[in-house]
Amino acid sequence: MEPKNVKEAMTDPAWIESMQEELLQFKRMDVWVLVPIPDNISPLTLKWIFKNKHDEEQTEGLDFEESFAPVARMEAIRIFLAYAAYKSFTVFQMDVKTAFLYGSLKEDVYVCQPEGFIDADHPSYVYKLKKAL
Repeated sequence: MEPKNVKEAMTDPAWIESMQEELLQFKRMDVWVLVPIPDNISPLTLKWIFKNKHDEEQTEGLDFEESFAPVARMEAIRIFLAYAAYKSFTVFQMDVKTAFLYGSLKEDVYVCQPEGFIDADHPSYVYKLKKAL
């Protein structure tokens, strides 16, 4: 079940873990830094969006609107691996969950701390983005 708001999500350990994982990715990728809010700046408000991702077993024209990312078919992966083995290619596997996110920014962007994850030592601080979200 998908929560309607942060308060609801914070009652479910699975959603808490998912939100923590998302924020940990930002930390790993050095996406932002917590700073005092500059004068004359109105930071953007972040909003959590709670959606369960669907698997690759969707039907074209029926439930494709639920897809948020392209999914490789198993047949294509098998053909690729068979060809790589035939040609003695080296194949590398990597996590591409965040491969195309976090591009560089041309201007300063400030965002409020995410609801439910306010820094206890600096509750009035905002995040200055180093990279795009």
